[in-house]
Amino acid sequence: MNHLLLLLAAIVLDRIVGDPPWLWQRVPHPVVIFGKAIDLFEKCLNSSSFTAEGRRLNGVITILALLAGSATVGMLLSTLFRHLGFVGIILEVIVVAVFLAQKSLGDHVQAVADGLLRDGLEGGRQAVAMIVGRDPKTLDQAGVSRAAIESLSENFADGVVAPVFWYAVAGLPGILAYKMLNTADSMIGHKNERFLQFGWASARLDDLANWPAARLSAGFIALATVLKRGTGAGRRSLSAALRDSGLHRSPNSGWPEAAMAGALDLQLAGPRIYGGVRVSEPMMHASGRSDAGPGDILAGIGVFYAACTVMAALIALIWAISKII
Repeated sequence: MNHLLLLLAAIVLDRIVGDPPWLWQRVPHPVVIFGKAIDLFEKCLNSSSFTAEGRRLNGVITILALLAGSATVGMLLSTLFRHLGFVGIILEVIVVAVFLAQKSLGDHVQAVADGLLRDGLEGGRQAVAMIVGRDPKTLDQAGVSRAAIESLSENFADGVVAPVFWYAVAGLPGILAYKMLNTADSMIGHKNERFLQFGWASARLDDLANWPAARLSAGFIALATVLKRGTGAGRRSLSAALRDSGLHRSPNSGWPEAAMAGALDLQLAGPRIYGGVRVSEPMMHASGRSDAGPGDILAGIGVFYAACTVMAALIALIWAISKII
């Protein structure tokens, strides 16, 4: 259980430092390396010369090979760090922090609120285009604000809670394998002609890997809402998550998004446009306010950081209990 202390240190480090641009301008981020490996497999094994069944089988082979490779690297690093003593502890904390996204996520969403406040709708559209896939030109101020809050909520689950969960469960092999899987899903897990078959296994495994984190993230958001906005708002957050999470097209993303919708008493999701194609979904927390603005983004960021703190407190509690037992 001592690795939970390393995890707490990594959470604090990521909260303070985040992803310094000066570092990743000089060396490639590990996720970039993951992406190059995924791209190499895809170019070799997703050719139109394969049948649909062949591309699906190749996709299974690809993700299993990538997961095995990343977990093996994690085991090698873990072994190396154990032999380096205190230096190894510091290095492991840094590696884990690299795969967390608290500060970077908060900063990117903060930029949307800043853009709206400083440069109006066009500033908000430019900033939100950096974090969401929908067409920003179709968004008014409320749409920009909701998009930012939805991105904040969803990425809290898969960018913070999930890597924390898999490191807590399986150490460095767990967090490296999870980040490889999550990167693969974002690159090849799309339901279009090119990736429908090849990315099928990556998308399904990513859904499975994010299942616990999505539900934990909703609980963290509800508890954080109690701290930031009161007991009534916390109950509303949890109720919205339990009631409306299934309205989302994703089996996981609806949990943190619905929880945040209830926390802010705001409608989220609903009809959206991606690449000129309208995606129609029900509103989560439909009884909430429909008009959102930069103030709601800032309130969401406050809940997000409080939820990160709740998560860290739970890890500290588990560690303390393990020491007593």
